[in-house]
Amino acid sequence: MDLVTVRTFVAAADAGQFQEAATELSVTQQAVSKRISGLERDLGVRLFTRTARGAELTIDGQAFLPHARELLRVAERAVDSVHAGRRPLRVDVLTSRSAQSGLMRGFHRAHPEIELDVVMLFDIETAVAAIRSGAIDASFRAVAVPGRPLPEDIESVRVLDESLQLLTGPTHALAGARSVTVAQLAGHRIWMPGIVPGTEWAAYYDDLVAEFGLTIEATGPNFGSDALLDTIADTPALATFMGEQTRLVWPADHGLRRIPVTDPAPVYPHSLLWHRDNPHPALATLRTHLAAATAGHDAAGTWVPGWVIPR
Repeated sequence: MDLVTVRTFVAAADAGQFQEAATELSVTQQAVSKRISGLERDLGVRLFTRTARGAELTIDGQAFLPHARELLRVAERAVDSVHAGRRPLRVDVLTSRSAQSGLMRGFHRAHPEIELDVVMLFDIETAVAAIRSGAIDASFRAVAVPGRPLPEDIESVRVLDESLQLLTGPTHALAGARSVTVAQLAGHRIWMPGIVPGTEWAAYYDDLVAEFGLTIEATGPNFGSDALLDTIADTPALATFMGEQTRLVWPADHGLRRIPVTDPAPVYPHSLLWHRDNPHPALATLRTHLAAATAGHDAAGTWVPGWVIPR
């Protein structure tokens, strides 16, 4: 059913005259009459009785009017659900416990009036495709891996450099250290079963290994963070990396240690990606918030891969 015709019917019913409805809709009276006649043909009933005073609803017109109003309300809600600024801002983070998720929690506390949908996509190609299709408004990623430049219509800005920490069990050789240098990690087994070849975080750790001669193992199935913490706690020969702002909780008897890594301190670069033509007003608010809430980049004594976009 044509919504323009339904809207014309409602306007005529409210006005009681085709001429007033025409004025309200900025069309001619002839156009209103033509639309109403067409609707009556489609429905197979008379909707108005023409009188000297204007147009009065018939019994069928009175029956149809509340449904016509509901059709217009449903159409308006449908448009609002996708209209920029009326639908939630959709943002992709890697995991619910990541620094990226923490940034979005901070944004929500600062701007509780902005509705949010937080999603978790897997890799940068999936995220970029979702940005370009409009499925999401923004994504937090590390960019740009060699050989995979961002499309020209995707903008990015670096928002957070997150220091890596070494996580060990209580009997690991480095468990008592207040900090460790990258050189001290040589020869120690760092177990990270969540690394997936071809992802941006795999490219990051590949460069870290090549730069400093570390041993990072990604063997075995990835049963999630709880299983990883259990294994690290019980295995003196294994340690793992985690971001300084990654939020993890473990039983007290695990005795796990979070140890800063220095000289240089490896940092993981988080950037925000979005489509350059995205009109959602909350996206600009998010970018402004991140610019004010995060510190500078490439601080002295830190390391990132050479392919990371510096800004």
